[in-house]
Amino acid sequence: MIKNHKPIGGQAGMNYAIRRFLQLIPILFGITFLSFLLMYLAGSDAVTEMYSNRGVEAAQEIIDERKAALGLNLPFFQQYLNWLGAMLQGNMGISYVTGEDVLTAFMRKLPATLLLTGSAVAVTVLISLPCGILAAVRHDRLVDLLLRFGSFLGNAMPNFFVAMLLMEFLGIQLGILPVIASGTDIESAIMPTLTLAIAMSAKYLRQVRSAVLEELNKEYVQGARARGVSESVILWKNVMKAAMLTIMTLLALSIGSLLGGTAIIESIFMWDGVGKLAVDAINMRDYPLIQAYVMWMAIIYVFVNLTADLLYHYFDPRIRLGGSAK
Repeated sequence: MIKNHKPIGGQAGMNYAIRRFLQLIPILFGITFLSFLLMYLAGSDAVTEMYSNRGVEAAQEIIDERKAALGLNLPFFQQYLNWLGAMLQGNMGISYVTGEDVLTAFMRKLPATLLLTGSAVAVTVLISLPCGILAAVRHDRLVDLLLRFGSFLGNAMPNFFVAMLLMEFLGIQLGILPVIASGTDIESAIMPTLTLAIAMSAKYLRQVRSAVLEELNKEYVQGARARGVSESVILWKNVMKAAMLTIMTLLALSIGSLLGGTAIIESIFMWDGVGKLAVDAINMRDYPLIQAYVMWMAIIYVFVNLTADLLYHYFDPRIRLGGSAK
């Protein structure tokens, strides 16, 4: 028999959330260790690179002294434990290049990435949701074929190519938008938003179509039609409610990716977010900033996936916590 368990909620839901959160803590620590190890094994001399970027040729004694001040002459595990202890206290170190506090620099860039994330997700939903539903409802008809062809083109074109096309036509040929972002204003955000939204919309259009089409072919839909329930009621009150679970999970993953900063797009448009900050840090071997970016990415992905998991359990009545079919 199948045990009768209540959906997630109340104390059971809280216990499940706490248990899932505790399971994620070792993952975060593992990510910090692996990323720190990879940067250590890279073998690049961060201090020499720092002086080189400043156009200074420093003596070896000065380089050794600077390494000692930064703790780079210590054994690997000692360096890692020192960094981890400081990080747990909210101190992510000092930039090797600028000498600025890493957390301060990171938080200064974060609002730009939040703005780009919000606008890209909003445009993606406005495009992919109605188009995906229309393609599913008009399955194998002309509009479905056209939308699927457009989705195929959007998936086939890499983001940097879409960015170049938009810059050429909207920025250079028509001159209606700035080619390079002059700040975080709405006008500067349009082209990077469209670049991200085109690629994501192409992907999610197919996912929405697939999810809705799968629900439309289920027996409960056929039964509702046999009882005379209107197609609009079936679509919006039954089909979309079930299909949105899959769509919600996919969107959560995309939000995590965008919050991490789409480095290529931010660099192309000179959008001053955390993605561009990470690219600049990599070019200059600014390890504290790189480590901060890796931690940010790890935290975002872990907690976005946790949120999606909790929402999925809450909204899907077929999932029962702790239950099993026997």
